[in-house]
Amino acid sequence: MARGEGAEQYAATLLSVKPLNAEIKTVKLKTQRNRLSVFSKVCYAFGGAPYQITGTVLGFFLQIYLLDVAQLDPFYASIILFVGRAWDAITDPTVGFLVSRSRCTRFGRMMPWIIFSTPFAVLTYLLIWYVPPFEEGKVIWYLVFYCLFQSMQTCFHVPYSALTMFISRDQKERDSATAYRMMVEVLGTVLGTAIQGQIVGGNSNCPTESDAPYSTNSSSVNTTIASLDQTKQAYLVASGVICIIYVLCAAILFLGVKEQKETGRDKSEPLTFAQGLRLVMCHGPYVKLVIGFLFTSLAFMLLEGNFALFITYALGHRKDFQNILLVIMLSGALTIPWWQWFLTRFGKKKAAYFGISWAVPFMILIVSVKSNLIVSYLVSVAAGVSVAAAFLLPWSMLPDVVDDFKVQNPDIRGHEALFYSFYVFFIKFASGVSLGISTLTLKFAGYVTGGCSQPEAVSVTLKVLVSPVPVVLIAVGLLILKTYPIDEERRQGNRKLLQAMFDSETDSESETSDRGSSV
Repeated sequence: MARGEGAEQYAATLLSVKPLNAEIKTVKLKTQRNRLSVFSKVCYAFGGAPYQITGTVLGFFLQIYLLDVAQLDPFYASIILFVGRAWDAITDPTVGFLVSRSRCTRFGRMMPWIIFSTPFAVLTYLLIWYVPPFEEGKVIWYLVFYCLFQSMQTCFHVPYSALTMFISRDQKERDSATAYRMMVEVLGTVLGTAIQGQIVGGNSNCPTESDAPYSTNSSSVNTTIASLDQTKQAYLVASGVICIIYVLCAAILFLGVKEQKETGRDKSEPLTFAQGLRLVMCHGPYVKLVIGFLFTSLAFMLLEGNFALFITYALGHRKDFQNILLVIMLSGALTIPWWQWFLTRFGKKKAAYFGISWAVPFMILIVSVKSNLIVSYLVSVAAGVSVAAAFLLPWSMLPDVVDDFKVQNPDIRGHEALFYSFYVFFIKFASGVSLGISTLTLKFAGYVTGGCSQPEAVSVTLKVLVSPVPVVLIAVGLLILKTYPIDEERRQGNRKLLQAMFDSETDSESETSDRGSSV
């Protein structure tokens, strides 16, 4: 009798342990499925390099290229910069909407956009840096190819940004992948600045002071013409190298990253453009995040767009401007891991306050102290630390907003690209306005196209554009970010709710498939 009872208890224990083991195994499988390998994270990160390399080169060098190499009037240069950025801004929500409505292929929903846009982006980028052999249609040439490149770049970058939500459903894994991405993107800015700066920086239209006493007027003119032709060739060579890197990074992304299938997408009706816009713009945390980073991003874009001219004409470091830009980007690349640790340890909002405000004293110092090359390099190192924070934080905080929206609207699917595209839309449109206005301001200050020196009014204008204006924009942006409601507690709560929602969807799908197989 005792033996029978013991056997029954043993059998009951086994029966109770089996479901527990099965549940533990299921949890482990889900965790493993959401976990990304280092190889996948690195391959994903490489996809961010093309946007940052080309964006950095265009931001730092396009204005000075149009003015001093293509030798366009500042008024026409301002039109190209404004219209190009405005067009780029308009294409972002358009592409985001088209991506959200596109069908899922065997490569995913984002990957086809990335791959098919790459060859067209490379071709149009190359033609931006080619000076056509005619004068009358030169403005149209740059305007058309600048707008076409921005469109192709948008077809690459919007799906790539939204891909963050489809490489893993684990928030920690996405944050880790984002840190890898930011590291590679900042290295991309270093690479872009180094390639463009070192190839182009050695060529100048202006003779050095040591050459001046020994040159006659005619030889000086001939030297200037020859130097201009060499500078044009240098810009074209640099763009060719960047195009090769662009293609390689796109290939690494495609071959090394697997886009995960969405759950529950077939159950929901696709959103119209108006519905998507209304839902996105009515989500309070998203609006506050976008407006806050709109002002801070404007500050850094204004600094970026005018810094090469500021170093060349206001500080007088014509031969060193490319090296100073390289130091800023290199400093930013080296501090990305530190900022990732900081936001993990102290939270993303504190990282935003501390990281972005760090640049303010150095913006003030660079225009307050008399021009000194050593001081310029020291300020560049310190400014790079803040540039790293400005790179990392918006893209690290956007997924939190998307998660918050999912928790509040669990039945709405396929909206991720809209959040990213509208964010990029506002940033690009505002930067286009700022660059257009700043270039136009230089015209009113008396900027001399192709000149080796500029009037004092131009120097003063450049100082205003790289210090007081960005400082005010940063202050306004940080005040708005103070009202951003997603703190660490809410973020962790959203993470748990989303994991529970995903687990229930996965369980229901597996039950449905089991029933189908049993039938």
